Parts: sequence; C-alpha cells; structure tokens
Amino acid sequence: MLKKCICFALFVLLPSIVFAREITDMAGRKVSVTEKINRVYGVSPPVSYLIYSIDPSLVAALNLPVRNEEKNMLKPEYTNLPVAGGIFGQGRSLNMETIIGLKPDLAIFWALKDSGVNSQYAEKMQNAGIPSVFLDLDRLEAYPRAYRFLGEILGRKERCEMLASYVEESTKSVAAAVSGIPEKEKTTVYYAEGTDGLSTERSSSLHAELIFLAGGRNVHQGDAPDHYGMEKISLEQVMLYDPEVILVQEKAFFDSVFSDKRWQSVKAVKNKRVYLIPRNPFNWFDRPPSFMRAMGLKWLANILYPSRYRMDPAAETKKFYDIYLGMELKDSQTREILGL
Repeated sequence: MLKKCICFALFVLLPSIVFAREITDMAGRKVSVTEKINRVYGVSPPVSYLIYSIDPSLVAALNLPVRNEEKNMLKPEYTNLPVAGGIFGQGRSLNMETIIGLKPDLAIFWALKDSGVNSQYAEKMQNAGIPSVFLDLDRLEAYPRAYRFLGEILGRKERCEMLASYVEESTKSVAAAVSGIPEKEKTTVYYAEGTDGLSTERSSSLHAELIFLAGGRNVHQGDAPDHYGMEKISLEQVMLYDPEVILVQEKAFFDSVFSDKRWQSVKAVKNKRVYLIPRNPFNWFDRPPSFMRAMGLKWLANILYPSRYRMDPAAETKKFYDIYLGMELKDSQTREILGL
C-alpha cells in the first residue's frame, strides 16, 4: 500500500519537477540550466538581438526602449516588453529588481574579454536563482558557434543552424571575392561617428572589423586604446588621411557633409562616396555590433568592390530580413533601409 502511495505521489509531482542539466558555456564555465528554457534575458543589446533572431518569444526584457522607427519592423510582443537595462556603453546598468521580478529561466552575457563586470552580475543572478551563460560575440566569425551553442541549450537547433550557416556563407563569399587585393590597392575607408563625424575607431577595434573583412583599409590604424572606442580626431587629420570612402553612423552628419565646405576637399566627399550605414531595426555595422553585420558585410563589400563582389542589395536585404527577422519587406521599406 505504501509503495502504491509513493508511486502515485511521484506520478502527480513529475510534471512540476524541473530537471536540470550541466552545460559548458563559451567562456568554459560549467553551468546548470533547466531542461526547457522559455524566457531568456540578454544582458546587452548584441545578446538580446541575437535571441530575437532565434525566437522573439524567448526575450524576457529589453535593454533599451525601442525607437519609433524600429517598431514597424519588430514583433509587438517584443516592443512592449519592460526595459531592464544592461551592461553596455557608459553610465548604464542593470535593473536587478526588474529582472528578478521577471523570473527568466536564463541570463546570457556577452563575454567581453576586457570586462570584469560580467562576473559580478552573474553572481548576483545566481544568488537570485537565475543561471547565467557567457557567449563569445567579440567578432563576426564567432557568431556561427554562438548560434549553434544556443540552438542546443534553447532547443532550437534547426533554426540556429540556418542562422549560423548564413553568417558562414557571408564571411566566406566576401573573403573569396576580396582575397588577393594588394595592400596598396585596397580601398581606404574612414568610419565617421558622432554628429560631427570626428569620432572613429582604430583598425584593430571590433567596432570597425567589417572594414577589414570587406577588404578595405581603415585609415585610422593601430591598436584600440579601450573597448568603448569613439576616439576623437581632428578634421585636419581626416584631410591628411584623405579616404576614398566614408562610412557614416549618424544621419545628422550625413545630411550635412556634402554641403559643409570644410569637408569638400576630402576625396570621398568629392567623389560622392559617403554612405549612411543602414540601421533599422538594428545597425548593420556597429553600435551595437550584432548579427546584422552578416548583411552589413555583404553591403560594404559591394560598395567597396562592386565588380569583385556582385550583389543585388535590395534582393539580398529582403532575403536577410525574411530569414533573420521573419519580415517580408515591401519595396518601399527596402529602399528606406538602404537609403535609396
């Protein structure tokens, strides 16, 4: 009789038991996570965007409020989520009270090699009963492994394999197209950040890695002084660099550069080779660097070497948004994204 009661009790309780499994994250940490993960908190925008591309319903909270221009390209259930902050930029922090109240099954960190903040917050998460894993997202080449890792732990293997494969195809196709270009013949590029266009990134910075991957030569050479970047330089220095192409982060600068007499002697401005980086719903190049760089790389390679890397930007944009964001872009939306 006692055995029957015990068996019956176990049968009743089994559906509510949460089975745990031990995994090794991309920083080599051993972590116990639940068998089924339904809600995930990305601790920085690159991670949150990555989760969105896998399955928007997994995202537990936002790092930043959604911009108005993003809303018509993102799922309503995502845009209406609470904002819980994150580890990114400067002067911003996590709202632990909000995160704990949401009770996510997992928190995912970008395992920046120069950030000691992650471990502190991961410990706070653990103390609150929220397991944490670290992802390597420093470079675009790491994204296929990150996707496949998440595919395993989130139960989305098929979806993540498709996303990983696109990143691999993007990097391989561009690398094949631009390989063999002599250093002296590489298109010189200046990455203009800030509303005055006078902040930039050094050639080693992850914020500017697409220039190198697309076969260009970043005019601002050297090792990045820190992870944040946005190093201030003078217009006189830009003139000395005299880049053939300028990539622009801020629309305010793009709208003024062709009419600003101070910039008219720069080769890229004279030849109308100044390009505003697409940014909706997420930036294709940087700030933050995300999976969108898989499309940004193709776009940039086509700009720098149209005869070497042939691509229909509109058609490829539609394909990319369908795969990653589940969006069927209208022609008008595509033109707006590309600035055509």
